[in-house]
Amino acid sequence: MAEPFSAIKQTGFTPLALICFALLYAPLLPLVIYSFNAGISITLWEGFSWRWYLAAWHNEQVQDATARSLIVAVLASLFATTVATLAALGTTRTRPYRGLTAVFALINQPLMVPEIVTGVALLIVFALIKTATGYHGLAYLVAAHTAFCVPFAYLPIRARLQGMDRSLETAASDLYATPWRTFSRVTLPLLWPGILAGAMLAFVISLDDVVITELVKSAGQDTLPTYMLGQLRRVITPEINAISTVLLAVSVVMVTIVFWLNRKKQ
Repeated sequence: MAEPFSAIKQTGFTPLALICFALLYAPLLPLVIYSFNAGISITLWEGFSWRWYLAAWHNEQVQDATARSLIVAVLASLFATTVATLAALGTTRTRPYRGLTAVFALINQPLMVPEIVTGVALLIVFALIKTATGYHGLAYLVAAHTAFCVPFAYLPIRARLQGMDRSLETAASDLYATPWRTFSRVTLPLLWPGILAGAMLAFVISLDDVVITELVKSAGQDTLPTYMLGQLRRVITPEINAISTVLLAVSVVMVTIVFWLNRKKQ
């Protein structure tokens, strides 16, 4: 009996994988190392120091931008995960119907369309709304991030639903449970790891977004990534390295938790 195909066993897989990882992650090492530089240079090492982390911590602009980023990311991930959960249920817990593939493609449209195109489209729509209503609050950022994050939350939730044993839901229905009771007592407890994974991915994507935020935000609504972009246009100091390192650490932790949750349940 022939062995199943395995990419790991193919000739040259290991060195090719190591080269890819090096190209992806090696540029991050100087970023992290120079965030601890005692001097102002981002290329000349002058000793170890927490100076720039403390400077970022006490920087009021960084504090405001961080708080704004967290508010937008939390709200966007909450709304996106809710929509994604409903969409996943609507595309997996139903009989196949004509147009299902089109619905799936529509939900994942933000993944296929260049982010700049989505940002420009949202900019035009929100500009019309701002002109008509006079409102310039954070709701536009939350709405834009929600729309962009839906597919990132949808994919792990849908994958979780497709991998679930439907016999438990069928048994609950046979025992005269209502659809809502079946969902709340059987489907939801089994689905929560996928929902949590989708929410975390949406949170990370929203927290790190620059393009859509830069196009949609109003004056005085800088998030942490757009604040960093503005600083890079003026002067580059290791403070930007320190902020970037913290964002990198948060992203790595969140993605690791998502991976761990999915692997544990599998």
